[in-house]
Amino acid sequence: MRAPPRPASRNAPQVPEPLPIARALGGHEALARLGRLIRESNRRMEIVAPCLPGALTRFVQAGPVDEEAWTLLAANAAVAAKLRHMQPRMEELLAEQGLQPTRVRVKVQKQS
Repeated sequence: MRAPPRPASRNAPQVPEPLPIARALGGHEALARLGRLIRESNRRMEIVAPCLPGALTRFVQAGPVDEEAWTLLAANAAVAAKLRHMQPRMEELLAEQGLQPTRVRVKVQKQS
């Protein structure tokens, strides 16, 4: 026969309230930088998305931005080939918005 559970001790450690993600990102420099890069990547995706054929957009994800380029992640090699064909137009759209770097890098996502 099992013993009934004991009531929690008054000295038991309490779990702190979770921080909203925006506050957590802003409170730490490395996380704040990561948040800025994510927003920048999403902004670039919003700019180039209209030039992508409708069916293609669901197979493309915004990837990281670094000092050299912005990365688009393609679901497979066929999507990557189409994105590479459209690379000059996407780079032109980014340049029109004054974004640096304007170079677009295309990579195939690894399947898990």
